Amino acid sequence: MNTATSSLKEKWALLKSERPHLRIRNAAQELEVSEVELLATQIPDSTIRLKTDMKEILSEVQTLGKVMGLTRNNECVHERKGVYLNPDFSSPHAGLFVNEDIDLRIFIGQWSTAFAVVEKTERMERKSLQFFGKDGEAIHKIYLTPASDEKAFDELVNKFKSDDQSPMQSVEKPVESLELQLEERMDEEIDVKGFQDDWENLQDTHNFYGLLKKYSITRTQALRLAPSEYYAKPIEKEAIVSMLETAASKQIPIMVFVGNKGNIQIHTGEVKKTMWHENWYNILDPDFNMHLDMTKVAQTWIVRKPTEDGEVTSIEVFNEMGEIIVQFFGKRKPGIPELTSWKELIASLS
Repeated sequence: MNTATSSLKEKWALLKSERPHLRIRNAAQELEVSEVELLATQIPDSTIRLKTDMKEILSEVQTLGKVMGLTRNNECVHERKGVYLNPDFSSPHAGLFVNEDIDLRIFIGQWSTAFAVVEKTERMERKSLQFFGKDGEAIHKIYLTPASDEKAFDELVNKFKSDDQSPMQSVEKPVESLELQLEERMDEEIDVKGFQDDWENLQDTHNFYGLLKKYSITRTQALRLAPSEYYAKPIEKEAIVSMLETAASKQIPIMVFVGNKGNIQIHTGEVKKTMWHENWYNILDPDFNMHLDMTKVAQTWIVRKPTEDGEVTSIEVFNEMGEIIVQFFGKRKPGIPELTSWKELIASLS
């Protein structure tokens, strides 16, 4: 172990002794390094570097049984328990896990390194698989639950253990998200009428991103230039809380999308327990948790897009840089119209 790695490991050890409940993500920020650099200092004590065979590793997670998948960005955490069924990496655009519990859209080109981690606390051991981007930021983590198969976890780790167990980890300069890679142009430079006509003639919500590229327009600018306020209307961020509390009380099934540059994680179903904790608004159900830092919400919009199955209505939440934090929809599938109860809920917010 070289001097720099040894020093970083010692600094983290000191931080943990002073603040034992400090999370590694926050410790990395305080020490001005990436999370993966900090994690690598724990090799071989509590961390094992895995091979970079991401598709193969993910395709075998099913053997672990019921686990908890965690995907987050800087403002929102999405935790969903379930079994990783039906992996599909046949598309060059996005890998998939599609089932009732674990529903992911994976942009595998952003995944760079993988680790197996065993965190020991006073009460328990937490075993996990953790995946990071080239910039050292966490993309996805998979934690064992009491219902998981620990033997299968050990077998998976042994199978994919890397020959490189160095505690050093190099990282690249962070890449801006897709929302920030496109510099906002003056409204006068945009074919606003063409954009609005194309919006009104959408057949699939997935084609909306294509519109942004076609007209070289950022997402928040697109909402501002929508055909009318009916299609995109700004609302107060407190409406997020009202929506979730109403959905919980009336048991309206919703969809919650949270992502980062490498992964989008989706929950579909009813939510039951919602509550505040300091600046975080939370969903705390047995198989689904969401933690949203409300102080970092800069814009909230009601957005409507036409499709061949009828209109699709969402609440889109953005940070101050114009990046999507979280999206909420009513429960739906292709070929099935949007829930009337969700439409009525959204109408009550505006």
